Amino acid sequence: MTGFVQQVTPLILTFNEEDNIVRTLEPLGWAREIIVIDSGSTDATLSILDCDSRIRVVTRAFDSFARQCNFGLSQIRTPWVLSLDADYVISPDLAAEIASLDPHAPVAGYQARFVYRIFGRSLRATLYPPRTILYRVDRARYRDEGHGHRVEIDGSVKALAAPIFHDDRKPIDRWFLSQIGYARREADHLLGSDRTTLGRIDRFRLAGWPAPIIMLFYTLFVRGCILDGWRGIYYSFQRTIAELMLAVELLDRHLRGTR
Repeated sequence: MTGFVQQVTPLILTFNEEDNIVRTLEPLGWAREIIVIDSGSTDATLSILDCDSRIRVVTRAFDSFARQCNFGLSQIRTPWVLSLDADYVISPDLAAEIASLDPHAPVAGYQARFVYRIFGRSLRATLYPPRTILYRVDRARYRDEGHGHRVEIDGSVKALAAPIFHDDRKPIDRWFLSQIGYARREADHLLGSDRTTLGRIDRFRLAGWPAPIIMLFYTLFVRGCILDGWRGIYYSFQRTIAELMLAVELLDRHLRGTR
């Protein structure tokens, strides 16, 4: 690949991603340099990364997603960055679309929609909104939002047609441990926000008990995950459990008087 991609550096955040990182790296053969911000992996992640001379690993203790990403941006030496989580996989169509972009177009960033995969098989729907993954480094700044993070782009953002795959294959016990932290940070966000600024979904979540029930019904039947068989049920259960853990966190704070 030539042209636009010569001005793009992939940026990946990692922490014990041996089950995912190889699939994330495979579609990035065009990259001259790949920046990885690692939070202190203790599995085989660093050994895998060390096999590719294009990869520059910078270790930084994790404090928040936004700070980690903003630090990563400071390491980029090209005008554009392709920001990826370690369980994202660039689809072949998306790789071709990125390669065809005009580097001089009056655009500050591009967003891509997700196709969620469970053990390599795509689901017909996901709750993930599109994410801005490709953008000019000097136009971007991250901020924390709940358990996640959001990049703010100074300028116009266009949608890419092709999807990016989300395919997380870490062990389920890692998923449960992650959700504990996510629930805590999401509760901080919901309780610390002006309720008049919260959307309808977040107001349901703040109420506690309705959200898990609504989530199970919505993912299985409204979004059609029931038609994806056991993989769709698996995904629906994950989303429902995540909402249930948040509801328990909120209820725990209410009963302890620490809201």
